[in-house]
Amino acid sequence: MLVIAVHGSAVPAAARTVERLVAAVEALSGVRPLVGHLDAQRPALAEVVAAHPGAVVVPLLLGDGYHRTVDIPAVLAGTGCTLTPGLSGEPDVTLALYGRLRDAERRAGALARADAVVVAGAGSSRPGGNDGTLAAAAGLAALLECDRGPTPVVPAYLTSAEPGVGAALAGLRAAGHDRIAIAAHLLADGRFTRSLAAAGAWTVTEPLAGHPRLARLVLRRYEAARAGGSPRAARLAC
Repeated sequence: MLVIAVHGSAVPAAARTVERLVAAVEALSGVRPLVGHLDAQRPALAEVVAAHPGAVVVPLLLGDGYHRTVDIPAVLAGTGCTLTPGLSGEPDVTLALYGRLRDAERRAGALARADAVVVAGAGSSRPGGNDGTLAAAAGLAALLECDRGPTPVVPAYLTSAEPGVGAALAGLRAAGHDRIAIAAHLLADGRFTRSLAAAGAWTVTEPLAGHPRLARLVLRRYEAARAGGSPRAARLAC
């Protein structure tokens, strides 16, 4: 059994995004994942794993903060479940972020491209909790350099870490950039994506969970856990 552990949100659009991910995983593999929530929605992760001991649990989390390192292991204790790594730092996440950026640029103007990018992560105060956002920003900068030449890419956070998104935007504007895109290093719609939409950037990307690369990444995590090995990572390449 595959269980996807998600944070949960009171925003209905978040559940719809996760459902698209579930449907994509099922279409690729024939396996219908169950979803367990840490907050705001039911069923709770604890309920799901209690009903399915021994399941493989894939955390749908972009950082290794408190939920990934404390909450989920505590819920799984004694269940016999296998906990896979989260999604932090995965090249597939960066590639999905790049795809979302290109989509947002096309929506903003057929020939226009961002002259700077803020990669906006949720933010964590835990050591290493922001490493996923930092890796995504570095990877995106490398892809953009291949695609269009050097482009400023600044990691920023919506809570618990600095710089904030507003400060990052202000800094890039002060440096002379006017087509600044926000690349949302977020999985689903919620209060964070709503705040990004109101931040005043030139364009803002869609969240990541509905991107096909995320479904394939979740499936690779599941298959590697069942086989007792480590998943093969995608590679960034120009």
